[in-house]
Amino acid sequence: MLSLFKVVTALFAVNVLALVSAATPQTHEYWYEATWVTVNPDGVKERQAVGWNNTWPLPNIEVNKGDRLIVHLSNGLGNWNTSLHFHGLFQNGTNQMDGPEMITQCPIVPGGSMTYNFTIPDQSGTYWYHSHTLGQFGDGFRGALIVHEDDFPYEYDEEVVLTVAEWYHDDFFTLKKSFLNLYNPTGAEPIPQNLLWNDTRNGTWKVEPGKTYLLRIVNVGAFVSQYLWMEDHEFTVIEVDGVYVEKNVTDMIYITSAQRYSALVTMKNDTSRNYAFMQAFDLDMLDVQPKDLVVNGTNWIVYDEEAELPGAYDVPEWEFLDDFYLQPVTKEEILDEPDYRITVDVIMDNLGNGVNYAFFNNITYASPKVPLLATVMSSGNLSTNAAIYGSNTHAFVLEKDEVVEIVLNNQDTGKHPFHLHGHTFQVIERGPDYGEEPTPVSWNETEEYDAPEFPMRRDVLYVRAQSFFRIRFKANNPGVWFFHCHIEWHLAQGLALALIEDPAGIQEKETLGENWLANCEAAGVKTIGNAAGNSENFLDLTGENVQQKPLPAGFTARGIVALVFSCIAGLLGVVAIAFYGMADISNIEERIARDLDVDLHEEEEAEGYSHEQYSAEVSK
Repeated sequence: MLSLFKVVTALFAVNVLALVSAATPQTHEYWYEATWVTVNPDGVKERQAVGWNNTWPLPNIEVNKGDRLIVHLSNGLGNWNTSLHFHGLFQNGTNQMDGPEMITQCPIVPGGSMTYNFTIPDQSGTYWYHSHTLGQFGDGFRGALIVHEDDFPYEYDEEVVLTVAEWYHDDFFTLKKSFLNLYNPTGAEPIPQNLLWNDTRNGTWKVEPGKTYLLRIVNVGAFVSQYLWMEDHEFTVIEVDGVYVEKNVTDMIYITSAQRYSALVTMKNDTSRNYAFMQAFDLDMLDVQPKDLVVNGTNWIVYDEEAELPGAYDVPEWEFLDDFYLQPVTKEEILDEPDYRITVDVIMDNLGNGVNYAFFNNITYASPKVPLLATVMSSGNLSTNAAIYGSNTHAFVLEKDEVVEIVLNNQDTGKHPFHLHGHTFQVIERGPDYGEEPTPVSWNETEEYDAPEFPMRRDVLYVRAQSFFRIRFKANNPGVWFFHCHIEWHLAQGLALALIEDPAGIQEKETLGENWLANCEAAGVKTIGNAAGNSENFLDLTGENVQQKPLPAGFTARGIVALVFSCIAGLLGVVAIAFYGMADISNIEERIARDLDVDLHEEEEAEGYSHEQYSAEVSK
């Protein structure tokens, strides 16, 4: 009996220790170096990708709510700056850890390093991390970040992480040269070669009969939205972008770049066969569809590894979940009418160099010479003056706790997923697709509209073609927050703006760390001054980075195309004349006569010319 008592006591002590350990915040510390790695995820072509510690794909990071996360990131790429953003985390009080280059930090130069150190006190769910150096996460620098909590609202047996993305056979540098180019005046995005499913093609998901899985889905791609559906199985969606929602059963999910969905998937008890798990490009986002492009990917839910893997499971139409109607588990009444409304029109157009850019209200984003956060910290009372943050950062200053509404009117014929750093926002309204209309349809304040009582909340929302949306949030998180299209090509074109939220609160909460400042010194970037780097007069923006000059009046993208090809044709003509004029080409008169459909001998007989005489006339 004594022995049994000791065993029970020991077990009780172990269980208590486990409970205490689970409830006590932990510190997760990692050392990673960004390095080039040779990869071939689609099995078609090897190429270089950005990995960590000479491996790729990057690892999933899993922590608990309340834990501290420390990531020491060094740059071993040699030819490219780097940075790190923890997508969806609010970084309350740790704005300098948010990641966007020249917004909240300086770039980490080759050979440099930065330590990201912060606590996750009040968030849980499905997130991800990626480089916020332009083009880099599309080249592989990305991974899932899962924040667990004890009070998860739903029951399940096991959880699985699924990342989806598109894949290019060329790197960002190669593709950017032809994308931001005079000879691509319409701004047609590069077409990817394949879709990836957990960083591979034709993936398998081994399941056990009768189990309910929590499937965490993250689109870590840099461009194309995807449709996801399963053969004879259903998604029960219970989370979007870190917000738990009431159960919603659907056969198909539409997921844009940077969005996350968590769904419960219950398996069958019958193990006699396996099933297809499908993914497909949103072809509306591609300007052209190459003949050899495989537009969908077939993966498999595997019950029996000995059984046959089925073929593609096609569907007649795209009937997918509309996230607008999801109801958060934690109800939050619609915020009051906005204290500050920001209205922006999305336009894609060309500037004087002929390149196609993206604009909010005719401003295409240009990076400041001092990180915006450093401008806040060094400007004192002038921090509330939006002018000091630059002409082309499209910066808005928000007052503490005011209700802010962003009205976004999409003048473009394509969809765009927009991400707000530092917040989840209420989705107040999203217009239908007006892509077939001759002109875009903007939000009309005078039209009657019944907003939802408890709006959906998330941090990435797409706007439909030639349509609009309205989102609303409370300015209760002091920081410099980026708002941008999460299609990396569009960010490269300048589709971004900056929100300077409660600058006095930022100055009170933040102290720029030694490592942060040293990183800027290594990059040769000032940490005091306005967007132009002027610290003597913060209102003097002389020398700031600005957008290209506008096109001459009357020029359009179509006109540029015509001009470019006219120039090309003219140049080829000059080359041809020079080549044929200077070259010693045998039988040139006969070749020319053949091209002109002329019979030399008939001409000779008709005119009485000799062959030599005719040749002399042709030469003249």
